[in-house]
Amino acid sequence: MTKPEQLATIVRRALEEDVGQGDVTSMWTLPPGLKGHGAFVSKGQGILAGMEVAGEVFRQVSPQVRLDAMRADGAAVAPGDILGTVEGPMAAILTAERTALNLMQRMSGIATATRRYVDAVRGTRAVILDTRKTAPGLRLLDKWAVRLGGGQNHRLRLDDMVLIKDNHIAAAGGITAAVQRVRQKNALDLPIEVEVKTWAELEEAVALRPDRIMLDNMPAPEMKQAVDWVAGRVPLEASGGITLDSVRAAAETGVDYISVGALTHSVLALDISLEVE
Repeated sequence: MTKPEQLATIVRRALEEDVGQGDVTSMWTLPPGLKGHGAFVSKGQGILAGMEVAGEVFRQVSPQVRLDAMRADGAAVAPGDILGTVEGPMAAILTAERTALNLMQRMSGIATATRRYVDAVRGTRAVILDTRKTAPGLRLLDKWAVRLGGGQNHRLRLDDMVLIKDNHIAAAGGITAAVQRVRQKNALDLPIEVEVKTWAELEEAVALRPDRIMLDNMPAPEMKQAVDWVAGRVPLEASGGITLDSVRAAAETGVDYISVGALTHSVLALDISLEVE
């Protein structure tokens, strides 16, 4: 759940981008005071996300527009399902329509993809995580959608945790040097994760006992060997190019987490329309 003030800011910026000085088409074609209503209709099958966001869009365009949700965020929807209705000044409904749909369709697409990954690893210990590969300005909504789809969030921002990746390791002079510097400066006691690509790096990282180790682009058989060797001493995360076809194999190695950038960087929007009268 995004804080109300954060949601209001995101929606305000989206409306500023789309509406500008005003929806001249709606203002100039419709009779003054015309009232109307409409229904959000799903054209695809998936997980609904963003109904609450759509409500904020309509509220900001006109407090006179009322949105009644018929399906809750996180619910499974099918083609033809009515997700909610809006009623109020027709010009305001049409002004808000595109922004509301853009945000709903993107969030629902992310939630739908996340649910597919979560379902694919069901019965294993693996938790599906997102990444920071989000649309600039929409990260809070992207990660909210992941949670609605049943996944969990990795870092929200760079100050949430320490993630020592390959470029940090190269610039710092190695894993040990990087971790030691972090521990000297980590007054906030933030969790520390280390990315490894080779068995030698894994051995070095485990000896340092970080809070988590990321196995980057490691084939499933090697990942399984890593899980067996680490034997629970440090939680392990699989990352790098994992798809819906390969996620089950990664989960069955016994890793604790699987991060999937595609949840948010390659979004296939769920088709939703607003049909007005």
